[in-house]
Amino acid sequence: MLTRAATYEDVREGFEWAIPQRLNMAAQVLAHPPEQVAIVDLSDGRREVSYGELAEMAGRLAFALSKRVSRGDRVGVLFSQDAWCAAAHIAIWKIGAISVPLFKLFKQDALESRISDSGLQLVVTDSEGEAMLGNMAEAVLPYDLPTGDVPMVDTSSEAPAVLIYTSGTTGKPKGALHAHRMLTGHLPGVEMSHDFLGQEGDVIWTPADWAWIGGLFDVLMPGLALGVPVVAARLSKFSAEEAARICHEGSVRNVFFPPTALRMLKAGEQPIAGLRSVASGGEPLGAEMLAWGREAFGVSINEFYGQTECNMCVTSCAALFEPTGGATGRAVPGFDVGVIDAAGNQTGAEGDIAVRKGAASMMLEYWNNPQASAEKFRGDWLVTGDKGVMEGDAIRFVGREDDVISSGGYRIGPAEIEDCLMTHAAVATVGVVGKPDALRHEIVKAYVVLKDGAEATAEELQDWVKARLASYSYPREVAFVDALPMTVTGKVIRKELKARAVEEGA
Repeated sequence: MLTRAATYEDVREGFEWAIPQRLNMAAQVLAHPPEQVAIVDLSDGRREVSYGELAEMAGRLAFALSKRVSRGDRVGVLFSQDAWCAAAHIAIWKIGAISVPLFKLFKQDALESRISDSGLQLVVTDSEGEAMLGNMAEAVLPYDLPTGDVPMVDTSSEAPAVLIYTSGTTGKPKGALHAHRMLTGHLPGVEMSHDFLGQEGDVIWTPADWAWIGGLFDVLMPGLALGVPVVAARLSKFSAEEAARICHEGSVRNVFFPPTALRMLKAGEQPIAGLRSVASGGEPLGAEMLAWGREAFGVSINEFYGQTECNMCVTSCAALFEPTGGATGRAVPGFDVGVIDAAGNQTGAEGDIAVRKGAASMMLEYWNNPQASAEKFRGDWLVTGDKGVMEGDAIRFVGREDDVISSGGYRIGPAEIEDCLMTHAAVATVGVVGKPDALRHEIVKAYVVLKDGAEATAEELQDWVKARLASYSYPREVAFVDALPMTVTGKVIRKELKARAVEEGA
């Protein structure tokens, strides 16, 4: 844990990474008294899961998997917020395998691409997930397993442990491969974004699904590692009233609300009492939202910044300094974050937000993609793809360099949606961009050229994507056009489409 001090400078100067050479995240999250509460599940009544029960669940599953899975094999995890989701990841790490988080809102194409690329054979899931998988992979249901356990595999802190897929602008989603040091790398930023998480009475929750890095490594695993009870609540759809109910029933004191959730709470005029900290990340909030948050929650919202490849590297911390609208925050202790130019030198002008190598939450590489791995770095810096400006020791986010769409807290790659729409018989070509939206920050908009003589409606194409990809990534607007702006090599010029969408949204 961080050593608390009076100023940000003192906290930063007093910090250094203490990562042992041998480290297994399974041991890290279970290192608490067996009777202590680990997870509070509110999905069907109230059920408290202790660390001892969580360890027993993970042990039984590890025993079953060890007969079929070798060290370094990939194993999928397909659950909503559920104690078995945590137990599955722990079991996989315990035997030295690599967990691959999968999302219940994925449809067949999205699931199949991740399963195929990772080369996994087994997915730990429930009956709902089993039906979703079909013949893509074998489902392992953990509920009626025989009693058993296996010893914790001795792993290096640099050994691969998690493969999380992230969307980019070209090609299929890339898998960011992370090591066992990943959890340690998240802890300083999580602690700071919650004004030193781990205080007496802290209980943490997020509506973000545990299949995403924001739910899994910004809340679930750090909470378990720090001994902070984590609330599980499976929501079919977020609502301000349900969020307030969960916070009340779960005695939640610390919450990570994605920006869209905050906007829905604001629109519903839904205050939430009893919170000690509120964190948010994914999109800039602005001064108006920060001011509303202080009134609605009685605390300052701490914005944080990161991405799947290197997460929780920048944050605000109201316990040390007051957040300001537009400023993402300051570098988390242990991270060297700067704004660099094309040559890889730090600059005072607008440039690329980048993180220097050596950060504990930085990925090892993109899975089976050495070219993309090499392109992600510029000298000693991992380039995030976002533009920013240094303002003293704070970073002001300017915009995205690439075409990733930030909608409702999700980062959505346009290429995957374009590929999906191109499989429709009526579509000749398509370009997908983000259009500014007051609620979701951006919505997905598709510009579609139909084949000669073909017909299709916007609703038909929306349903086509809904049935094949994640339900949040379908184009909420579809425009039929005669032609798209193209490069001489036949690539859609998304920047021109983006400018058109911005003008339409003005």
